[in-house]
Amino acid sequence: MHRRRRTALLLTATIAAAAPLLTACGSDAHPGAAAVVGGQRITVSQLENRVNEVRDAQRSAVEDDAQYAQAIAQTGTLTRDTLHGMVLDKVLQKAAENAGVTVSRHEVQQMRAGLEQQAGGSEGLETAWLQQYGVPPQRLDENLHLQLEAQKLAAKLGTDTSQPAFWNALSAASKELGVDLNPRYGGWDVQKVSRVDAATPWVREVTAGTA
Repeated sequence: MHRRRRTALLLTATIAAAAPLLTACGSDAHPGAAAVVGGQRITVSQLENRVNEVRDAQRSAVEDDAQYAQAIAQTGTLTRDTLHGMVLDKVLQKAAENAGVTVSRHEVQQMRAGLEQQAGGSEGLETAWLQQYGVPPQRLDENLHLQLEAQKLAAKLGTDTSQPAFWNALSAASKELGVDLNPRYGGWDVQKVSRVDAATPWVREVTAGTA
């Protein structure tokens, strides 16, 4: 994935979309887990809850079924992108910890106040973040914390979030954590610090209603 694209994914959380249902033949090496990061599980249930948060916010933000259908159509890989974001959050947190970088609640509030002023208020900012970046209102502060963490880490490294030095720090943190994705969601490329689609012939895509 291009550096600039990965930076956009990092700084805007996860861009929405609805992934196809998957069925696996044979044993599941990750029972109940979508990923394991640093020995901690991101469960399938946690992932589904995060996806539902976005879908519920999209449903509340539009007036009719046609608009909601359009919102879903414009966000085509939400489940996998959401998992990418959840893993990347943990990787960034580890990289920031390694560099001694912290972000205070006051810094997040300051950033939010500035953005709200630009967006014409809290509701305007929440709507913009949902429409542009697939971030539901209840995750907005969390996302702003992520942005500040990335910016401060880059500054500590004497670089910016588009440069190799920044991504090398995330790659090192990713390797240290030992990211392990359930194959049904792809794999994790340590060098690219990104989820990648894996060749898994034993995983079969099905549509809702298929036996």
